[in-house]
Amino acid sequence: MQKVLFLTTAHHFNDDRIFFHQAKTLAEEGFEVKISSLSSDMQGNVDGIQIESYSILEKSVQEKVETFKKICHSFQPDCIICSEPIAVFAAKKYQKEKKVSVVYDITEWYPAMSMLEAYPYPVKIIHAVKFFLVQLYAGFLSTHFIFGESTKKFPLAYFFPFKKSMILPYYPDEKYVVSNIKRLTPNEITLCYTGVLSQDKGIGNFFRVVDSLKKKVPETIIKVLIVGAARKESDEKYFKNLLSEYNFKHIEIRKPTSFEYFTETFADADLCFDLRELNFENNHSLPIKLFYYIGAGKPVIYSNLKGIREHMDVSAFGKLIDPQNAEIISDLIVNYIRNPEHYNALAVNARKEFEEKYNWKVIRNFFADFVKKSIK
Repeated sequence: MQKVLFLTTAHHFNDDRIFFHQAKTLAEEGFEVKISSLSSDMQGNVDGIQIESYSILEKSVQEKVETFKKICHSFQPDCIICSEPIAVFAAKKYQKEKKVSVVYDITEWYPAMSMLEAYPYPVKIIHAVKFFLVQLYAGFLSTHFIFGESTKKFPLAYFFPFKKSMILPYYPDEKYVVSNIKRLTPNEITLCYTGVLSQDKGIGNFFRVVDSLKKKVPETIIKVLIVGAARKESDEKYFKNLLSEYNFKHIEIRKPTSFEYFTETFADADLCFDLRELNFENNHSLPIKLFYYIGAGKPVIYSNLKGIREHMDVSAFGKLIDPQNAEIISDLIVNYIRNPEHYNALAVNARKEFEEKYNWKVIRNFFADFVKKSIK
């Protein structure tokens, strides 16, 4: 039986992409599969997938590489799928002893903006260049690439165009998505925001839209549903200030839940939003939540991101728009309120597009075949 090992520093062992989609698919295809994460502590077997993970993110790079190397030696994989450069470095050291494919699965920008936040100028630029070179080196050491979206192909696909690669979007398996297509209740609408509660991810833009809408349709009960949490103390303070400033009457805040039940948390929603700021990193991202929203049958209003525009046409179930233009966004919502049949068509289309184009079964076999061919 051929073996596949997932190595990740930043993701937990039960990450939705790694565990629930990639690892489970390969196990179903007859591979022996193991996941090792350095950001969560767990040793055991879950649904036929071996887990050997340790919470050692604070350790040195060398210690992390050595931990991964030991796991490689004990498991003896035929293919190693890596999520970050440190994982690639460890896999390459093991490759010197045994011929294996080293697949680099790129789903995040490297360096991410968060990695550079602590550095002042001009030191920030120096570290950005350093991390960029680290990413190039990881690409050089890898044998294959998986890109989460086309906009993540830079720089590796351009520097190493002859290496085998595929695009594997974040489409969810239907079994993790609960469909809940709603018809609008007269004189009432529920607007939903999920995810990180921060200015960068658009919670402020969302509140400004709700405030604008309230003034345009005072006869309508506008319910606000938020599913998420702040990650940093500064974000927590920012969100509390928003709550105090706008003081919405009908607002419910739910804590994040486990991946399998995510779509159930916003089942009450009529419209789902993602109004993140249009900076470089956000603009070149394809938000994962989008596919869960449409799978649940929810029309969407999203920031006009290049990552979305290059991947899909959302016009059948939503709108891409300037996230800071609260007036235009609220006008769109008013149109939905006054034309409920148009809204209902968008909701039905959202689920239909998900079933036909944007769920895991559409790309599952491409992924499995890519891994199989990487081993040959």
